[in-house]
Amino acid sequence: MKKRPQRTALLNHYPAWKYVVLITTIIILLFSALPSWFGENAAVILSTDNAQPSAITLKSSLEKSGIDVKRIDQSGDKTTVVLTDGTQQNAAKQSLAKQADKDDAVTLAMVPAAPQWLLDMGFKPIKLGLDLRGGVQFLLDVDMHQVFKSHANQAAETIRDHVRAERIRGVHVQLTKDNAVTIVAPTAHDEAALRQFINQQYPQWEVKGTGDNTLTMQLTESEKQTLTNLTVQQNLQTMRSRIEELGITEAAVQRQGEHRIRIELPGVQDPAAAKNVIGATASLAFYEVVSDHKPGSIVIPDQNGSPVNVNRRPVLTGDHIVDARGSMGDMGMPEVNITLDSSGGHMMSDFSGKHIGKPMATAFSEYTRNAEGQTEQSTSIISIATIQAQLGNRFRITGVGSLNDAQDLALLLRAGSLTAPVTIVEERTIGPSLGAENIQNGFAALALGMGLTLLFMAVWYRKLGWVANAALVVNMVMLLGLIALLPGAVLTLPGIAGLVLTVGMAVDTNVLIFERIKEKLREGRSLAQSIDLGFSSAFSTILDSNITTLISAGTLYAIGNGPIQGFALTLGLGLLTSMFTGIFASRAIINLVWGRDARRGVKI
Repeated sequence: MKKRPQRTALLNHYPAWKYVVLITTIIILLFSALPSWFGENAAVILSTDNAQPSAITLKSSLEKSGIDVKRIDQSGDKTTVVLTDGTQQNAAKQSLAKQADKDDAVTLAMVPAAPQWLLDMGFKPIKLGLDLRGGVQFLLDVDMHQVFKSHANQAAETIRDHVRAERIRGVHVQLTKDNAVTIVAPTAHDEAALRQFINQQYPQWEVKGTGDNTLTMQLTESEKQTLTNLTVQQNLQTMRSRIEELGITEAAVQRQGEHRIRIELPGVQDPAAAKNVIGATASLAFYEVVSDHKPGSIVIPDQNGSPVNVNRRPVLTGDHIVDARGSMGDMGMPEVNITLDSSGGHMMSDFSGKHIGKPMATAFSEYTRNAEGQTEQSTSIISIATIQAQLGNRFRITGVGSLNDAQDLALLLRAGSLTAPVTIVEERTIGPSLGAENIQNGFAALALGMGLTLLFMAVWYRKLGWVANAALVVNMVMLLGLIALLPGAVLTLPGIAGLVLTVGMAVDTNVLIFERIKEKLREGRSLAQSIDLGFSSAFSTILDSNITTLISAGTLYAIGNGPIQGFALTLGLGLLTSMFTGIFASRAIINLVWGRDARRGVKI
């Protein structure tokens, strides 16, 4: 009986599809990394709803102002002016803003300098952080004391209204310094009735009896924590809206700690305008003007310091404002044209319809921090106008100062009023030259570390060392391409440190494999067998060590912010690419060089 012939399989051999996947992945990430090689150019973008201005006219106008224009691109409703000198970006924005219509938007931007064919493929350069591009960083503190005080005021007003409606006489409602509300009732029966009302209307408040028919109500700690989280989140959204109104792209707005906000504005070198808008807590409210000493009235001074009596409750607050535009009125006076939302329009319509011929005051409020570090609110009446007709969701206010003041106020109103006052507790400015120096020094360190590593591997492991070097170069290209490809990924100076560390991590993978190969050779096995067993035996060790480091990188990214996240991002991505190139790319090269040298009999 004849034996079936045995078939043999190639040792150290990849099927064709693995080479296709490997080469395709490397090529895609190579193209993704290429735009970062060309860098970016500073630009100013003009967005208009009308016909685009002539590119020749814009270029001539900017050059007359001493601004060097590299090129002007026009597409759709956008005109992109690319500048030769990035330090002229703010000057170019101001020049274009003067030529633009009031409804046009002028924004700062960075545009890729890569060839258009590469950009048409959808690839973009790596986004640079504040420390590499230069710009401004603010650390803001959200004053929760004012929020708690506002809630206490609102609760006290509701209780006063309830007392008046129920005609309970002799009840005294006061606020304490710690934002508690004290209610003194004339009888025990009234105290019990008020306690029942408070428990029904304010279950999130803690109510205690202190004797003598006196109740004290205060927010619970859990409710304070909930209010803090909601307030900071709302302020974050408002800050993002304000930055969009300023025309600053690629800004980072993040929460830091319990009640602080960190804002990074890459590319902004003049922080004055950003600081005035970001730190401002301006808001408007509209009040009914009443006669002196009317119950329920308060006194708010006007801009000259004269007292104005208004109803305690505003007719409308700035929360209902959806749009505001500063302009010059028919009489040549600066004004702000305001558009309200539907509910605000109904409220204004109802009030104005019932008060035609009567005055309405516009109050402007802002918060400042005094020398003791305490937040203070200042409110003044900026306009008193007689209601001539029933108003809707569109009207205008005057008495706002100069045209620039009107435009600044309109910007704040469009971007929304902050739910709590904020103060800037820290400000850092990084110039573009320092950012460029950080890039130069960081990548010089990366080049030095990589060069020494390549030299060591080539000398120590010789032929296998050259394989590791090729895998290391591929790893760095893939890592840069992956950072550029992922949305939201930003390269920072600590991120460059992560790149340097990745070089060592990538080589470590090959070192483990090559040492296993040398061990098998010392055992007397053939080169082909040593290579095959070296890769298979080192795989579990490489996987375990990289997974534990990847967990650490993920933890750093989750709980850290800013520079820490930049380091964790490059470290985590570097671990993934180093495993890919160290295990698969290195094995592919070795298979091509030594894979045909031996065969191993296998029964199939």
